[in-house]
Amino acid sequence: MSAGKGGRRGRGGGEGSGGGRGKGDGVRGKAGDGGRGRGSGGRIRVCVAGATGWTGRAVAEAVLAAPDLELAAALARSSAGRDLGAVLDRPDPLGLTVAAEPAEALAARPDVWIDYTHPAAVKNHALAALAAKSHVVIGASGLADADYREIERVALRADSGVIAAGNFSLTAALLKHLAGIAARHLPHREIIDYAHARKPDAPSGTALELAGYLETIAPNEMPLPVAETLGYPATRGAAIGGTQLHAVRLPSYLISVEAIFGLPDERLLLRHDAGNSPAPYVAGTLLAARRVGGVRGLVRGLDRLLFGDEPAAAAPTPR
Repeated sequence: MSAGKGGRRGRGGGEGSGGGRGKGDGVRGKAGDGGRGRGSGGRIRVCVAGATGWTGRAVAEAVLAAPDLELAAALARSSAGRDLGAVLDRPDPLGLTVAAEPAEALAARPDVWIDYTHPAAVKNHALAALAAKSHVVIGASGLADADYREIERVALRADSGVIAAGNFSLTAALLKHLAGIAARHLPHREIIDYAHARKPDAPSGTALELAGYLETIAPNEMPLPVAETLGYPATRGAAIGGTQLHAVRLPSYLISVEAIFGLPDERLLLRHDAGNSPAPYVAGTLLAARRVGGVRGLVRGLDRLLFGDEPAAAAPTPR
């Protein structure tokens, strides 16, 4: 996601990278137990970082409309010092000044920090929020597995939860879930990742999370190793978690991911396509905000909230 979400870059619902599950993960609570009970009327106090951007703005509006959530703070350097109501083009002020720095936003003591900012900032934001005893929901893209391992360690020490998703949309979660089922039975796979020409990170967090997740399900079989490819082996893509992953960056694309599975004389293609609106990512983000209080450590992926470990429980097809 772009800094401040001012443009339309990184539209994948705030893609978090990688697919590992994390040792300390575990969703202990139910929807509605996400905060530490500091909000008025028992509401969960939320800070939205990147609150004036493409996805963050829609999330902020949804938090304002939710009866069980309270927008305690908003972070966006491009609009710092302004009333959030004016930034969101509302007729009346909200009495909430947009913060320029994380420390300023954390002074509001949010129960949950939701981050839709820039890859260069999101890790430090998450660590600061955990140090302030806030739970964290990460929708921004560009973090590496090493970043998530560090965030997980800090979350466990803080006895707090982090939920990060490469894509908070339902169809992306279903793609990951169904691909996990397919990987138990189909031994050959590749992933193709599509995005607009100005997306700053590659592959997308959606694709990276998918590749990492499939590695935990079953190994990928490659009859011809990439190293033995004649001509230009780099055209075979990057090997991530044992799966070849190809990133396409062209005008006319938003965010799309294909998981392709093959057997002799048959093929299965699973595809997620994002539209022009951030709406698909909002419901998943709010679900994570409501559930993160029941997490200790790190949970990767909206599919974990919706489906748990169902694919891993299925018996693989004998090969």
